[in-house]
Amino acid sequence: MQFIRDLYAPAAAASRPVISFEFFTPKTDEGERSFFEKTMPALAQLRPGFCSVTYGAGGSTRDRTLRMVERIQREFGIPAMAHLTCVGATREQITALLTDARARGIQNVLALRGDPPAGTTAFQKVAGGFQYAHELVTLTRQLGGFSIGVAGFPEGHLECREGKAVDWQRLKAKIDCGADFVLTQLFFDNAFFREFRDHLTRQLGVRVPIVPGIIPIQSAGQIRKFVALCGATIPPALAASLDRLANDEAAAAEFGIEFATAQCADLLRQGVPGLHFYSLNKAGPVTRILGQLGLSPKG
Repeated sequence: MQFIRDLYAPAAAASRPVISFEFFTPKTDEGERSFFEKTMPALAQLRPGFCSVTYGAGGSTRDRTLRMVERIQREFGIPAMAHLTCVGATREQITALLTDARARGIQNVLALRGDPPAGTTAFQKVAGGFQYAHELVTLTRQLGGFSIGVAGFPEGHLECREGKAVDWQRLKAKIDCGADFVLTQLFFDNAFFREFRDHLTRQLGVRVPIVPGIIPIQSAGQIRKFVALCGATIPPALAASLDRLANDEAAAAEFGIEFATAQCADLLRQGVPGLHFYSLNKAGPVTRILGQLGLSPKG
């Protein structure tokens, strides 16, 4: 199976973006069965460059994450990436997980510090574990056999009190430790992405692909919960539209498709190397967005 780091240069040479989808791990076996019977076949028709599967709070979905990544690769022939966090795990446990992943044919990892477990307010490393994502990147690179992605935050990480420039310097440190590409947190104002990318490339000399993360809005209430967790800004005009659609989820979802399509079109004009969609395990919105952009195979 292909390393994700090797997808971007050929795509750039062909003047096409790498399209990728993120999935969360269903909570039940029935949910996982439905995902593989309905969602994944529909999205596979869009021929993404790769997919990624999240790693539940505190590493609670380790086995399901690896199983889903392995199955996506085996049944659909699409490179898939397992998320991996520092939460609640020692160096030895993380090493064992990476060894297991490699034995399953998983060659791509998204190295994250991870969010604190439910019921806690601050990240606490376990004895013998890691405090920062760059340590996880270093270990993964030392073990070898993986392409490593990391997260970037166009508005700065919510917990970085020193400001976004400091957070971006820490991202540069992760790249220096061996990360191959950056997938960003969701954002709704492309000016944030431009400033972020330009600072990394022009001021810090970053040369790896920096890929914007896009979330199609499904409902006003849901997206407000998401931004409260990640610290993304909802611009005033968008906030007004969400307020207007607060009691109409169907209309909000239609608006979300229109908004994401326009956002992606602008990013493509800026020459981004790819678009990484937070799919929320739904095929419909992403299918329509790519179709409107002329990026679906049938388009």
